[in-house]
Amino acid sequence: MRRMMFTYFTSNPSSRALCSPMLLSTFSHFSLFHMAANMYVLWSFSSSIVSLLGCEQFIAVYLSAGVISTFVSYVAKMATGRFEPSLGASGAIMTVLAAVCTKMPEAKLAIILLPMFTFTAGSALKAIIAFDTAGLALGWRLFDHAAHLGGALFGMWYVTYGHELIWKNREPLVKAWHEMRTKNTGKGGGGRSN
Repeated sequence: MRRMMFTYFTSNPSSRALCSPMLLSTFSHFSLFHMAANMYVLWSFSSSIVSLLGCEQFIAVYLSAGVISTFVSYVAKMATGRFEPSLGASGAIMTVLAAVCTKMPEAKLAIILLPMFTFTAGSALKAIIAFDTAGLALGWRLFDHAAHLGGALFGMWYVTYGHELIWKNREPLVKAWHEMRTKNTGKGGGGRSN
């Protein structure tokens, strides 16, 4: 199992499997603490992002964010020549966090063990981006700072522009898909009729 997990559930641009780990590594974690921390942050922001986007759009954005943040990580690893494997949901979670903080910059946030210290979501986003930019520039290796930045930038872009460009213009594509399926059903294409 270890070889399969390492090949398909960790992302690394020097691996023999490049595409599937871009998504699958989003669902693997190094330890129980790593998974718990990521899931706590996702849970904290999930109700806000679902109320902004809806369930279906949230799932589409989250899965896309996993791939996009891994791609940004690949680019950074190729540029720096550092090929350590990465895993975890933090790039996709950064998309969720950045999207919520961009849409609700005045929302009050707090750190789990220090609830007496509050700050705005906008300030939190700026601090996280500054931290990950410094980590990327200085070569810190504790986190995949490139994946975090890629996720954050995708989240900010999506709630600002992407929603209008992609989600609201999906109708012609969906209509063309249904028409294509309907034509193929009559020609013995193996499709189901609705």
